[in-house]
Amino acid sequence: MKKILVLLSLLIAAAACSTTPSGNKDVTTNANSANSNKGAETKSGALVSESDIIAKEKASWDAIKTKDWDGFGKTLASDYIEVLDDGVHDKAATLAGIKDFDLSDVTFADWKMLPIDKDAVILTYTATVKAKFKGEAMPPGPYREASAYVNRNGEWVTVFYQETVAQTRPSETSPTASQPAKQPPGPMAKPGQTGPDATANEKLVWDALKTKNFDAFGSYLTHDFVNIESDGFHNKESTLKAVSMIDFSRAQVSDWKTLKFDEDASLVIYTVTIPGMKPEKEYHSTIWINRDSKWQSLFHQGTPAAAKPDMKKM
Repeated sequence: MKKILVLLSLLIAAAACSTTPSGNKDVTTNANSANSNKGAETKSGALVSESDIIAKEKASWDAIKTKDWDGFGKTLASDYIEVLDDGVHDKAATLAGIKDFDLSDVTFADWKMLPIDKDAVILTYTATVKAKFKGEAMPPGPYREASAYVNRNGEWVTVFYQETVAQTRPSETSPTASQPAKQPPGPMAKPGQTGPDATANEKLVWDALKTKNFDAFGSYLTHDFVNIESDGFHNKESTLKAVSMIDFSRAQVSDWKTLKFDEDASLVIYTVTIPGMKPEKEYHSTIWINRDSKWQSLFHQGTPAAAKPDMKKM
């Protein structure tokens, strides 16, 4: 939403397949739905409701539609970060790129708000657009969206946004649709100790995935964990099923970036490359939170990198 240059890439390249395997239904967690009705407590003790945050998100889209760039900029935190299929962008890059985007219509569905803590929430939804970029018509989507809002001095502003184009499940012959991975012999290593360092926590997650230690992996996720992939919204159970069907042993994780929401929540963004996958590269983000003195992953999203055009054919 904040910067949909992802759509330009889709005009010149076929949509890439997610690393999420086939056979996983588009589901959302019941805990997510329950939490969305509770709202999030602000520093003043008041609650911000799901309807309040949805209204703010729609207002951001309206600002883009009317080309109110100053108004749109005011909805973003100074340390705002967004993730699209062409990479990671800060506030300045977002404001520069969005001006070539001409939005004439947008429709929404599947709104869900998940409280992160008393001063932060994550809003997920799908968007279908009618738009142009530099005069060229854009594919309508739908797109799976996530926006994190934080309370800064009593004002709720967007600090993080990620977009993943919705895609059908990979075929049975796809490398991502392999049979469930077999557990290696011998006892599994105990889960590592998580803490306020989001990057260190995420590296523990990938150690568990690479060694197929799915018990450890599951222990790093909250009970109301939400995962967004190109094939849908997933809860903890369906995520555990999905990762058991993928070989992560050759995964290369790099380009770490972190953003601290507050003392009890942090965001980590990074790139995953898995040779042989289509596409080989994805942009990932995870929100880690401190609950009852235990740091766990509350939210994750993966966005396949857009295929680069073949310059020889241009």
